[in-house]
Formats: sequence, C-alpha cells, structure tokens
Amino acid sequence: MIGRKLCTGLTAVCAMAALALVMTASRAAAQQETILHNFPSNAKDGDNPANGLVADAKGNMYGTTGGGGSEGSGTVFEMVRGAGGSWTEKVLHAFDPATGDGFNPVDNLVFDRVGNLYGTTFGGGAYGYGMVFELSSKAGGGWTEKILYSFQNNGTDGHYPYAGVVLDAEGRIYGTAYYGGASAGGTVFGLSPRADGSWGEKILHTFQNNGSDGYYPAGGLNFDAAGNLYGTTTQGGTDNNGTAFELKHTAGGGWSEVILHSFLNNGTDGYDPDFGLISDAAGSLYGTTSQGGSHYAGAVFELTSAVDGSWTETVLYSFDNNGTDGVQPQSALIFDAAGNLYGVTEDGGLYGNGTAYKLAPGAGGVWIETLLHSFGQAKADDGDFPRGGLAFDAAGNLYGTSQDGGSAGGGDLGKGIVFEITP
Repeated sequence: MIGRKLCTGLTAVCAMAALALVMTASRAAAQQETILHNFPSNAKDGDNPANGLVADAKGNMYGTTGGGGSEGSGTVFEMVRGAGGSWTEKVLHAFDPATGDGFNPVDNLVFDRVGNLYGTTFGGGAYGYGMVFELSSKAGGGWTEKILYSFQNNGTDGHYPYAGVVLDAEGRIYGTAYYGGASAGGTVFGLSPRADGSWGEKILHTFQNNGSDGYYPAGGLNFDAAGNLYGTTTQGGTDNNGTAFELKHTAGGGWSEVILHSFLNNGTDGYDPDFGLISDAAGSLYGTTSQGGSHYAGAVFELTSAVDGSWTETVLYSFDNNGTDGVQPQSALIFDAAGNLYGVTEDGGLYGNGTAYKLAPGAGGVWIETLLHSFGQAKADDGDFPRGGLAFDAAGNLYGTSQDGGSAGGGDLGKGIVFEITP
C-alpha cells in the first residue's frame, strides 16, 4: 500500500530558518463528533472509505468506498441530508470489473457545472490498469456511469491512478497516474471531449527518475488563476524524498515542468507528500507530508513565490508522536474563511487511531494546532484511521470518513464511518 502512504539550492538553510519560526504549541478543543453512517449497513453497502467527501448545493455529501458494494469492488455513495439533522446513505454506483468497469475508486470526487460527478479507480477499466469515470443523474432518480478513459500499460500511457481529477473552465479533465509513462515513474494527463462523445488523452508530463525530477505522484492537481497546474510526487527530487512541482503552459499548447521544492530527510523538513496542494488568495501553496518534520511524524508546509519566480518552503507545523498529537497526516488540507487550515492524521491522537486538527496562524509566523477529535476508544463505535481530508458545510460543520471502525450492528465491528464534527 502506498503510504497515504521548497528554496531551490538553499533548502537546508530555509528549513533551519523555518524551524525557528514554527515551534508551535497544540491544544485540545471541545468538539462534538457525530457518526452519520456505519459501513457496512447492509450486504450491498460499501466498506473502507479511504477518501474525503464533496458537497452539492443542497448540502448532501458524496464519497467513495474502496471495497464492498454488490460486487465487492467499491462504491460511490451519497449522504442525503434530512430533517432534524438526520442523514441517509444511498449507494449511487457499485463498481463491477467483470463488465469492464473499474474497481477500488480512489481520492475525492469532483462536480462539474451541471452536477455530474467525476473520479478515478485504481484498477479495472478496459485494460485492467484503472480508469476515469463520470456519473450523471437520471430523470426520475438513479445515476448512470460512463467510462471516459481506460489507462493502458503500453510504455507511454500512465496507469494505476492514485488520485482524483480536476476540471478546467472548459470541462477538460486533468489528473496524475502513479505508475507508467515512458520512464515508468508516472504521468500527468489531460482528457478532452471529442465530437463523437468519446474522450482523448494527452500526456502533459512523464516523470523521470533522473536525480532532479519527481516520480510516483500519489496526489491530485490544483490550478492557479492562469491555468498552470501544481502537484506533488512521493519520491524523486534531489534527495529522493519527493517534490512539489508546477506545470506551466508553453507556446503551441505544450507544458513545461518546474520543480518548486525537493523535500529533504534532514530532521526539519517533511518528506513523502502523499496528497496534493491547495492555494490561498495570494497564490501560496499548502500541503502535508506523511513523514519527516522535527519529530519524524509528518508536517504541514507552505510554499511562497518571489518576484524572480523562485519558491521558498516553510514548515508550518511538525506533528509530535507524543501520545496526544496526531501522526502521519494523510489528507489534503482545506481552509476556512478566516485562513485556518484543517486536516486529519491517520495515526496518533489519544488512542492511536488518528485525529482531526485545526492549524491557526499566530503572531510571528507561529501556527497553533488545535486537536478537534481523537478517533478510537473514547466510544466503542467510533471510527479509526481517517484518511482523505475534511469538508465544510455552509454552517461550518466538518465532515469526513474513516477507513476502519464503527459498528455494523449485532456486536460486529464496522468497516468505516462517515462523521460530522460540530464546534
């Protein structure tokens, strides 16, 4: 299993300088966790949701499970918001690789402007190496799946996508494939619709194990206002501990890669970034690493650009494997309106089964962590090992999934939960 697992030329100096700025304190806050759904609730329900949720305009939540469903190969599900705070889970699609469908959907889903959902599966499709799919709602209820592209292990195409996709303003789709490409280190791909309704793929970048480029991208992509793409790789770079990269448009419709940061295993920097990047209004980038930091338990970092085009990395927070703090942040981050960051760790916390946390900017560049919830033994049916990140609703409540834990009823252990955290 992949371990869901920036100052070019001056990284060590910048990391040491950052350490003086980011020594932080953590604190706990009273938050109320509510379990909205236990997997499996029935024989056809999905199980082991390892990804986050996305909300529609009505506040309903959508996600995926890596297993379960009527064919045991994963599902797309909806959490329907009801009266009085009630929620109902509905399976929208059960993947069936026996029919050429994908299996093991990965990472978060994304909506287009008209309410269609898009995602990827790590395996399956026409060639068995994963695919990109679309789900469209039908009049009168139900959803229809369309396989937009099946990856091929042909020496050029990427395969086994381990992240979701993003859409541009024209409806084109962009993503990463963990393996494959001409150098076998993964690819960045784009999909465009054709006049006949099919989709054509273009390889935007092939990662190379050449001592400077990254390889094995496990995280998704993010756009800036100019349409450039940003992402991470879990390995490669100058220290072979992963990179943050940018793909810029070039004349003639091409793309050119720029390495923004090579992560270092040096006792201060984080390394092994398993998820993608998010940006703030100023264009700074934020992400997590599952390893490294000053306590070797993972880190949250920021990348800021200068006028000359260079980028500087600052470690905002190093997780502390101290029996209270989280360990191994295994998710992308989200912002609230005040500029605070939120995420989850897969391990650590009071019970060793993961945490939900908030990071707030403070005076002097110091970021303060607040533990919102420790998963595990505080209640017998709590979830374990959250992964995939958090999502807000309009009222500021947080939603997410854990890939294990919960209760299936009758004394049986569950296979993951959907949860809500209310301030």
